[in-house]
Amino acid sequence: MHDKDIKRIIEDIEYLESLFKNLLKILPNFDITNKKILPYGLKPHTRSVSWLVEQVIIQQTKYRARELKIDDVNFDLPDTCLHDCEINANRKKYYVNIKIHNMGGKESKNDIAAVEKLYFQYVANPKYDLIYACFGIKFKNIKVCFDKNYMVLFSPQFMPIYVNPRNDKIQATYRHKIILRTRKEFLELLKKNSKSIILS
Repeated sequence: MHDKDIKRIIEDIEYLESLFKNLLKILPNFDITNKKILPYGLKPHTRSVSWLVEQVIIQQTKYRARELKIDDVNFDLPDTCLHDCEINANRKKYYVNIKIHNMGGKESKNDIAAVEKLYFQYVANPKYDLIYACFGIKFKNIKVCFDKNYMVLFSPQFMPIYVNPRNDKIQATYRHKIILRTRKEFLELLKKNSKSIILS
């Protein structure tokens, strides 16, 4: 495989992994609220806290931009975006989607992205490369602690393609074997495996 885009994506993943590992060293653990507000705590489900934890990660990345040697982080984006933030560094823009893994649960398949949305975003912008960054948390009652040893980054372009027929979303475990493929091969696989992509 001699595709320069594949090499670029691998380099982007390696750079972002290094960046987020440095962030993890300084990322503070935190309480969701206080015990007077939630005397019985929250259920230990990732969905109870995931959006808030994602915001902590993104905003801390922006707040500590100088420390992390990046130019800026933009997270003022429409809810319809596939990415949660845009990291500006190295004279380029990195499109990042933050995912949260509860270290108290098992590694199972998760909905990663709607196939149709992913396909049309990749077609509309040939420079768009999405990177997923998955952080591990330990969550009890109202306290969230980041696991300093859990960090998984991946590109949807290199994922095993399994589409859940019920909701037409790609599913995968966060830790998975990568399959190096070109953008063209990726788009063809999405088209082949999706019921929702109808081309005129």
